[in-house]
Amino acid sequence: MTLGSAARGQLLETIETQRFGCEMSGSDLYSEILRVAAADVTSDGPIAGLLEPVADAPFGDAVILRFMGALHLLVLEGRAPQLAAQYPSVGGAPDRGLAAAVHRTVLEHRDEIAHRLTQGVQTNEVGRSAALLGGYLELGRLGLPLRVLEVGASAGLNLLFDQYRYLGAGGAAFGPAESPLAFSRPWFAREPELDLPLVVQERRGCDIAPIPIDTHEGRQRLRSFVWGDQPDRMARLDAALAVARDHPPLVDRASAPSWLRTQLAAPRAGCTTVVTHSIMFQYLSDEERRDMLEAIDAAGRAATSGAPFAWLRLEPGGDQAELRLTTWPGASTHLLARSSYHGPPVVWLAPDGGLLRPIS
Repeated sequence: MTLGSAARGQLLETIETQRFGCEMSGSDLYSEILRVAAADVTSDGPIAGLLEPVADAPFGDAVILRFMGALHLLVLEGRAPQLAAQYPSVGGAPDRGLAAAVHRTVLEHRDEIAHRLTQGVQTNEVGRSAALLGGYLELGRLGLPLRVLEVGASAGLNLLFDQYRYLGAGGAAFGPAESPLAFSRPWFAREPELDLPLVVQERRGCDIAPIPIDTHEGRQRLRSFVWGDQPDRMARLDAALAVARDHPPLVDRASAPSWLRTQLAAPRAGCTTVVTHSIMFQYLSDEERRDMLEAIDAAGRAATSGAPFAWLRLEPGGDQAELRLTTWPGASTHLLARSSYHGPPVVWLAPDGGLLRPIS
């Protein structure tokens, strides 16, 4: 099928925006694959035909990342050997044969890739825990245990943030010393106070399609969304999966608004309830965003000093992600940190001594 000029223009813009994002995030492989894709779309090649049904999708739908994830999954499963030779994630190295390998893989696996384009992106980027940790530590200053509720939790790996090790300056550290996942100095310059007491009383997440990490298929799907030339991210994911074997996270299959209405139906005394999410707001429809914000606002209005409520989110703020925290009673909002979309390095912005005080 030949793309119309308007559809082609929008698709090329989406590809270029994602290509630039990959380049800025240090993925030369993915940047080059998307150059190949753009040239193919311009000439109405096989990739153009494959992407035609999603040509007018908004950038927030991440259809290009779905395409890249489908290619990487074939590589990880050993079903695209020519393309695998180009991927460092399986021992390959990009060379001049990349374009031919991409085209061959698309032609040989067109139906499967097309099916993957209908499924949402499921990144469970545990590097984001290095940014989120600072927000949880701030909430720990209130002196109450945390009840953590994550929406768009995917496989729930970021719910296990306190089971990872974080090493700071001067010997400061947080988390189990024996954890398979350790972050070494993930903060740029300043860092949160890592010796603050923090207790997680309850943790639970929701996702419209949770990934089962107790299956090989689920683990491979998570790995497929890690960019194929970023071994540090893959190592973090594999280490987090090892943690999850001993601490399986609980993730309900549900939409964010309906799940939040149930979880936040009444204030929970004796703990700080915190709703959290990271790089997921873009995937909601306008109606879902409105309903979710209404549920959060209602919970905030119902909060008391004995049952405080917080909203911790790491979401896009231009070229970087921004960590913001709103607490109730009082509806006070603070920008705590900035980071890359995948986590470290994290720029910690909160003042020394923190923003919150113990509840008397």
